[in-house]
Amino acid sequence: MATNGTNGTNGVNGANGTKSNASKFDPDFTQHVIDLMSPETKPRHREILSSLIRHMHDFCREVELTQEEWVLGVNYVNSIGQAYKKNRNEAWRVCDILGIESLVDEINHKITTDAGLAPTSSTILGPFWSPETPFRELGASVVQDMPKDGQLTFFHGVIRDVETGKGIPGAVFDMWQASTNGKYDVFDPENQTRHNLRGKFKTDEEGKFWFYCLKPTEYAIDTSGPSAELLKIMGRHPYRPAHIHMMVTHPDFVGVTAQLYPNDDPYLETDTACAVKPDLLLDFKPVKDEPNGAVLDVEYNVRLVSKKYKPDSKMLMENANQNKF
Repeated sequence: MATNGTNGTNGVNGANGTKSNASKFDPDFTQHVIDLMSPETKPRHREILSSLIRHMHDFCREVELTQEEWVLGVNYVNSIGQAYKKNRNEAWRVCDILGIESLVDEINHKITTDAGLAPTSSTILGPFWSPETPFRELGASVVQDMPKDGQLTFFHGVIRDVETGKGIPGAVFDMWQASTNGKYDVFDPENQTRHNLRGKFKTDEEGKFWFYCLKPTEYAIDTSGPSAELLKIMGRHPYRPAHIHMMVTHPDFVGVTAQLYPNDDPYLETDTACAVKPDLLLDFKPVKDEPNGAVLDVEYNVRLVSKKYKPDSKMLMENANQNKF
């Protein structure tokens, strides 16, 4: 018998504690399926698959899935695979829409120090990071091709050790963003040169960094294919809130990958990728007579923790460019 109390043997719906229809059905079936695994099955594989089977069986019992609905689900999963092509990872999109990628990201990057301090929150990488982004001098602009509706922004901050509060010299702030038409450089050669709105900046001896960029603009994900169909079924819009991507690294500290959002964006609460966190919001302030023509100023400080708390994962970089949007 399964041991988690949600396999249909106790007549309780694990989601809300209400009586379900589980008692109608064979109470031993789920454990039978689990027990079909070979004794040679690797322990982690057994743990994951046993839990997956229990939860999927509980789901079927809880909603009393009809055969028609099951076939519809099978066909939908098939359509996700059939939609895959270069620059379109439909399964990854669906995981974002369902909040799975954001949840897995939190599980894998949640860290607190011995004193209970937390670094800057991590969030999903997105599909458009590039290992070829050039280093730029502090104070340089990443705007190579200024759009007519672009708002030049002076972006600055300090990267600090969360435990000591001291700035971290030599940390790298790698940033990238879409232009005001919602497109990244690699998908917009008609309007943007390569590496437009991308740059790596190394902090000074006080951990400070500064550069010029654009105030970001919200954009919609592709509204075709199975992922868009899922959004339609749930009555959700396809928009991502405006954001600037950052990847902050240093040899002695756990890196942080995140997206930074204007605090007045209308899609913060309904982000289609479920990736907004409270400490990742930006306050853009208007400025006048800025030496390089910026019309907005924004400050964002980053908190890092020592690698003694958690080693970096290479899996993120190995799967960085899955081209899901």
